[in-house]
Amino acid sequence: MRRLVALFVLALIGATLYGVLGGSSGLIVNNESVSSHDFLSELNAISHNDTLQCYLYALDPTSYGKGAGASIKAAGATTWANLRVEGLVIDQYVTHDLKYHPDAAELASAKASFVSELTEEAKERSITCPGTSSAALAAMPAEMRSSEIEAQAASLYLVSRVKDTIPLTTASAEAYYRENIKNYETLCVAVAVVPLANVSAFEQSASAGMSVADLAAKYSEDTSTPKDGAYGCYAPSSSYYVSVRADTEGVQLNTFSTKPSEIDFEGSEAALFVAVTKRTITPFSQAESAVLSDLRTLNASSASTVKNDLLARAAVHVDPAFGQWGVSSSGPGVLDSGTPAKGTVKSTKRLTSASTTYK
Repeated sequence: MRRLVALFVLALIGATLYGVLGGSSGLIVNNESVSSHDFLSELNAISHNDTLQCYLYALDPTSYGKGAGASIKAAGATTWANLRVEGLVIDQYVTHDLKYHPDAAELASAKASFVSELTEEAKERSITCPGTSSAALAAMPAEMRSSEIEAQAASLYLVSRVKDTIPLTTASAEAYYRENIKNYETLCVAVAVVPLANVSAFEQSASAGMSVADLAAKYSEDTSTPKDGAYGCYAPSSSYYVSVRADTEGVQLNTFSTKPSEIDFEGSEAALFVAVTKRTITPFSQAESAVLSDLRTLNASSASTVKNDLLARAAVHVDPAFGQWGVSSSGPGVLDSGTPAKGTVKSTKRLTSASTTYK
């Protein structure tokens, strides 16, 4: 839940760590600080412990990647600083404004919740770590471990107080499932990987009524699938289900999507078209994990609004070695001091997780 409330993002990638910064305050949030010594100890623990590193990777594999040796560059320090600032802001708010002071039982529950979240994220992404999530937590320095557990408790309490939050109980999940049952169908799909030069012809043939199987047979260059493009079925329990569901949202049965993803296929750019060939209602018992994941996302979205408001009102100082405090499109946060200005970025590509899901 901490990750969902605080938008847990890590980018611990390659190169060298900054030199020791003495006893100065690395981060100051209102009247509370994290010394450079403690902050560097946290980064050092992440970079040197494979188990801890693995579970953090499971939380955000897109942003995270291990570099050469046991080292972290500026991007890693910046994103970890952002997480720590968010955690402090949330903890301060629930303590001073909501008068919440977790007792020993609540801290124990928050610890179990944090460990469970790490385990579930690794499981959903089919990542096998060298140790348990409990071992990952134990690998943290005492100050870091205590801060993460306290922030987890604060985040759980904040989510429970946010308007429109849906309790993460089996009863609530089942009620949500019944109201949104079409979002939890098992989806059987076909794909067509089409060279960009042939996209226009592909779309014309699709508009003329050519079947999904014939379109894939004629235009797809993906030889790893049958000629008709059949790619298999995905139940809500699949780690790829969220991506498949997003890629097929609003697409009629036996019809290729009209908004393909641009992917790199065997060294060349291509368009990925996806079609649903069969939909089957999935029993709640098999869809429960996906439903709970969706509820966490919905709750996090509501909590994120509160979090951004808290960040906007907070007095924050960040050591320039770790980044700079500013505002991005996603709200206030610690920004990488080496990030180019928005105006210098000429173009972007629409690249989704579909390239890893279907390739």
